Amino acid sequence: KGTFLELCELLSPALKRKDTRMRAALTIQKRVAIALWKLATPDSYRSVTNQFGVGKSTVGVAVMQVAHAIVDLLLSKVVTLGDVQVIIDGFSAMGFPNCGRAIDGTHIPILGPEHQGSQYINRKGYFSMVLQALVDHKGRFTNINVGWPGKVHDARVFKNSGLFRRLQEGVYFPDRKITVGDVEMPIVILGDPAYPLMPWLMKPYTGALDTEKELFN
Repeated sequence: KGTFLELCELLSPALKRKDTRMRAALTIQKRVAIALWKLATPDSYRSVTNQFGVGKSTVGVAVMQVAHAIVDLLLSKVVTLGDVQVIIDGFSAMGFPNCGRAIDGTHIPILGPEHQGSQYINRKGYFSMVLQALVDHKGRFTNINVGWPGKVHDARVFKNSGLFRRLQEGVYFPDRKITVGDVEMPIVILGDPAYPLMPWLMKPYTGALDTEKELFN
């Protein structure tokens, strides 16, 4: 109960409503309770209306109001992506300098959809959706993109993500360059050979190597 009341107090600046001549406004506590119940259970809106004695439209409005309030007031305080320099230092300790994140894709198994099912069969032969994950030096997720059919290549998922656009525009990381030899190197992310080589994305060398070059590499 204490946690619930604290949450109501934190969200109250965005959820305060005045009574009208037609009806009294729902209390903050009731709106937060409706939203938490709907978000935490698979119940239909009709089921929630019976639980709280309000109309379906009221449930929908309350859920959206509380969700927006959480995003506006709490998201930046509760969800943090970590200190960039700490992450860079973590990757540097593992052998790669000025690296801000690492990226890869994984497949989440799903039941075969009725329509366009073949699009969801991945190269290993089962139905899936692609989850693209960007992680820090400890493997913690800092950005995800999920929902593309399993047949879609990781590079295509990446190029159509908001993450790609922000990296391309140079707004995802602060402008912190280091000099390697005589080349300025920005903060980069690391990916496997499936990803495109970019000024801000490094991946393993995929060309042919002879023995002498292999030793040098």
